[in-house]
Amino acid sequence: MSIAKPLKRLVSAVILDLDGTLLHTDGIVSDVLKAFVVRYGKQWDGRETQKILGRTPLEAAAAVVEDYKLPCSADDFLTQFTPLLYDQWCKIKVLPGANRLIKHLSGHNVPMALASNSPRENIESKISYQQGWMGSFSVIIAGDEVRTGKPSPEIFLEAAKRLNVKPSSCLVIEDSLPGVTAGKAAGMEVVAVPSIPKSHLYTEADEVINSLLDLQPELWGLPPFEDWMEGALPIEPWHIGGPVVKGFGRGSKVLGIPTANLSTKGYSALLSEHPSGVYFGWAGLSSQGLYKMVMSIGWNPYFNNTEKTIEPWLLHEFDGDFYGEELRLVIVGYIRPEANFSSLESLIAKIHEDRRIAERALDIPMYSQYRDDPYLKGSSL
Repeated sequence: MSIAKPLKRLVSAVILDLDGTLLHTDGIVSDVLKAFVVRYGKQWDGRETQKILGRTPLEAAAAVVEDYKLPCSADDFLTQFTPLLYDQWCKIKVLPGANRLIKHLSGHNVPMALASNSPRENIESKISYQQGWMGSFSVIIAGDEVRTGKPSPEIFLEAAKRLNVKPSSCLVIEDSLPGVTAGKAAGMEVVAVPSIPKSHLYTEADEVINSLLDLQPELWGLPPFEDWMEGALPIEPWHIGGPVVKGFGRGSKVLGIPTANLSTKGYSALLSEHPSGVYFGWAGLSSQGLYKMVMSIGWNPYFNNTEKTIEPWLLHEFDGDFYGEELRLVIVGYIRPEANFSSLESLIAKIHEDRRIAERALDIPMYSQYRDDPYLKGSSL
């Protein structure tokens, strides 16, 4: 569920952050850091992730150098580290909803700026791999073009100036705490899309949403999306599969909803690319056939999971268990963000509502066509 304060004003322009908001840069950075700190006999464990999110490259480098006690300066760190990142920019994935949002705003002639703490050279290199992005932004402003980066408001104020709009008419969309602080200090409305699962930290934001898929532009006086249909949103299809494993024992026993759980082992990178929430699609069981399915990805806050899980519900009455059987999924649509519930009864009612939405949607040709996806029948991707 989105957490929204009463809206103060409507907007006429949008300023977007890049890393962690539009692009899944964090995964690439973590992979390169893991390899880099090994040079110094260290092991990257991710403890600095929250400290470096949204910071300038020099600030992030200083945090890593200090915390890992590396025998080099922050400047030396960047000199060695930056070229390693450059080789990886082509591999950065677009976060779900980013292309949709950029095309939507551009198509409705909403002025857009890109404001990132990264140097301009890095920004242009990253977005050069994304078709249409460069021409969609009226303004691109980088961290090396202002005196102080986020959490200073300077970068956002300069973006508003170049867009020729008042700061109070701008909506900032950010994933990091420094970015949220900067946007509010600039006198702008701010939507936070946390890149870490700690939305309770984003108290300064005017609205906190789970992912860009959940953004409602009409709440800010902007043109609404028109691609939702009967509670379902089409997404770029993606695949996941593996043997069915035993879950937490609560699907059938507590909820009355038998789920065919998949192990998350080996899928941490894939899961980090997709926001928690409820999705739907098609499921293929190696010896039993194809079925409609609805599934949750996330921490299931009602049960307070400690890890991100995948819990598909195959919409069919089976005679028995099929643990160990190969299960393949093609995920084609999105229903809602992950949410907590005040009671078990309200959780169960919502799950059954999700089922009804998924069953109806999967009869629509835009979704039913994926029933023939070769992956479901054993083909490799």
